[in-house]
Amino acid sequence: VQLQASGGGLVQAGGSLKLSCAASSNSFAVYTAGWYRQAPGKQRKLVATITSGGITNYGHFVKGRFTISRDHSKNTVYLQMNSLKPEDTAVYFCNAEAPWLDRNFWGQGTLVTVSS
Repeated sequence: VQLQASGGGLVQAGGSLKLSCAASSNSFAVYTAGWYRQAPGKQRKLVATITSGGITNYGHFVKGRFTISRDHSKNTVYLQMNSLKPEDTAVYFCNAEAPWLDRNFWGQGTLVTVSS
């Protein structure tokens, strides 16, 4: 599975962005999809995941500001980010994993910069 992330950019604090990650294969539907982020000099952190059936999980810092969703018909996972803060500035990576298949794929990152 190849993953192509898009939607990053520069936004002012309090603004919104929507990230998209398109997968190359219909098999993406069985994977748990997720978004992770990595700020300069810091470790990569979980932002949100969504299972094939739509069960979601969020990093503690999201606090209701972000929403992950997926469209199986488009093999795409989304991350709607609202009320953005400067500390949300990072490279955001999409991920698809299926541990029972021993499969884990990463897309290229997309940079999100939030100005104060």
